[in-house]
Amino acid sequence: MISNVVRIALLGCGTVGASLLELLEKQAAQIAKRQALELEVAAIAVSDLAKQRPEVVPTELLSDNAAEVVSRDDIDVVVELMGGTNPTLDLVLSALKAGKPVVTANKELLARHGEQVFKAAAGTGVEVHFEAAVAGGIPLIRPLQVSLAGEKIHTIMGIVNGTTNFILTQMAEHAVSYEVALAEAQKLGYAERDPTADVEGHDAAAKAAILAAIASDSPVGLADVHCEGISHLRLDDLEAAQKLGFVVKLLAVIDLREGEMMIRVHPALLPAAHPLASVRDAFNAVFVEGEAVGELMFYGPGAGGSPTASAVLGDLIEAAREVRDGRSQGAGSTEVDSGEDFAPSSRRPSPRRPSQSRPAPQAAGRKLRILPIEELTTCYYLSVDVIDRPGVLSMVSGVFGRHKVSIRWMEQDGLGQDARLIFLTHLAVEKNMQAAVAELRTLEVVRQVNTLMKVMGGQ
Repeated sequence: MISNVVRIALLGCGTVGASLLELLEKQAAQIAKRQALELEVAAIAVSDLAKQRPEVVPTELLSDNAAEVVSRDDIDVVVELMGGTNPTLDLVLSALKAGKPVVTANKELLARHGEQVFKAAAGTGVEVHFEAAVAGGIPLIRPLQVSLAGEKIHTIMGIVNGTTNFILTQMAEHAVSYEVALAEAQKLGYAERDPTADVEGHDAAAKAAILAAIASDSPVGLADVHCEGISHLRLDDLEAAQKLGFVVKLLAVIDLREGEMMIRVHPALLPAAHPLASVRDAFNAVFVEGEAVGELMFYGPGAGGSPTASAVLGDLIEAAREVRDGRSQGAGSTEVDSGEDFAPSSRRPSPRRPSQSRPAPQAAGRKLRILPIEELTTCYYLSVDVIDRPGVLSMVSGVFGRHKVSIRWMEQDGLGQDARLIFLTHLAVEKNMQAAVAELRTLEVVRQVNTLMKVMGGQ
């Protein structure tokens, strides 16, 4: 009989790692009953052995030598929750080259080094599981890879960063400034002390790169993603958007065409009736449009220890099944005494074809053309502070006209030195809009060009 014990190395044991250990303890009986698997944590690699940890963390399993843990012969699956790329990349590659499946929640690793990681996995016939890397506890990666494997995806558009969504919700619903909303997010633990990765869009850009690679079966890196954050947004712009029937969200958008795609992260105005407009606080949601299936939306908690650990556990169970199935293939018809575990050297899974229907991201080999943001065609919102005197509107409108930008709607707010013009445009090309903004900044009557945002969904 083939052993159903699968031994796990956990790299990193912060909030998500501790939550995973708690889930494993609570769900052990159910996993054994439903999956015929016994998941045993055999080692936990941490950077600081002296750090105080929750009771659920078995201190006798702790090690500060992650490389040694990964190389142990009695380890079947490596779960990477360290984050970052150094030394994480080397550790993950070592595990894959040894034929050990890897489960990771590390979006940065996959966005920066995904091609290298997935090629290493393909070389030994094992898989990299990364459900928790993009949308926390929301099942998204597996539906894209398996359920929608035969679907021609046109667009993926989503709120994939809970911190920025919380901040924008606070600004819109409580009429507070960006700075006040950020401070509240930090107080509640939604934002780090240094929030740059979140508020400048870098976190969302890494997730967008991963989603684009899956949807397109094409290598995608962070450099392919146009990225804008929310730190420049003003409360009066969100209030103006509300008056116009819009909600402001930080969106990750992947548009796919024949042989090319555009990947971008930026704040945008969404019609209040759009499904993504109602996603509040730290929740995430991803809107998928396919040729045959039409429109789908995945919604739920995008971060947090327990939701993310739930996604990691789902991946871990899948990886453990791979190990068990690999033993079965390797053993053939040979029976093993059920009272004895496999010897370490005999428990490596046999190389086999990955089970997912859609190819692993960045492993298909074809490279789609990445369209630059300058080629985007959409509608725009723009607010401009001007000197209120005769002829100003004509001068500003002339700039738009010279750059082939058509004004759909305009409103003046305030008088004299406090005058502000707010514009919505018809469909315009990004490079033309940027050229118009650049010329507006040179006008004597323009005191300041404030906020430029794209308008999405229902132009």
